[in-house]
Amino acid sequence: MDKRPRKTQGPSRQDVAAGPAFLSPERFQPKARGRLGAPALRTFAAITERWKLSEAQRLSVLGFPGRSTYHYWLAKARDRKRVLLPVDTLLRLSAVLGIHKDLRILFGRSEDEGAWLKKPHDAPVFGGQPPINLVTSGTQDGLMLVRRYLDAWRGGVFAAPNAADRNFEPYSDDDIVIV
Repeated sequence: MDKRPRKTQGPSRQDVAAGPAFLSPERFQPKARGRLGAPALRTFAAITERWKLSEAQRLSVLGFPGRSTYHYWLAKARDRKRVLLPVDTLLRLSAVLGIHKDLRILFGRSEDEGAWLKKPHDAPVFGGQPPINLVTSGTQDGLMLVRRYLDAWRGGVFAAPNAADRNFEPYSDDDIVIV
């Protein structure tokens, strides 16, 4: 019996022509959205409580649903009932969960997370404003800017100038030592 590994065929010409399937259409169907709604809202409530957001700020983050709609969703979620949320709302919830995850990774204490969100920043994306202002601006763009900034920071890219950047002088050949 031949024990050599078999070569697997690559994608067919038809697969290549069609391109990669980035998002399954089922992802946005009511069944999937209904499954995700309640857990996402419960987590959102816990995170925004931790961040000490007001009700008006929470509604802004969610894209301004009606106050009664928000409380209806939250009551169903807390009772562990199915909550069918709009795609836009689920995308916003996903951004909040990502921001929270990044903050938990970057900071060891919840006090530091809150302080980072609420203090003004020199990074160009924040324009001297606290990141929470973008989070609560009411736009998906604001949420995603903060999410992407934190993702980049977590990945080792620092967008904001810091003390090391001030008075920086490039290395010369004499500074490079090979041992």
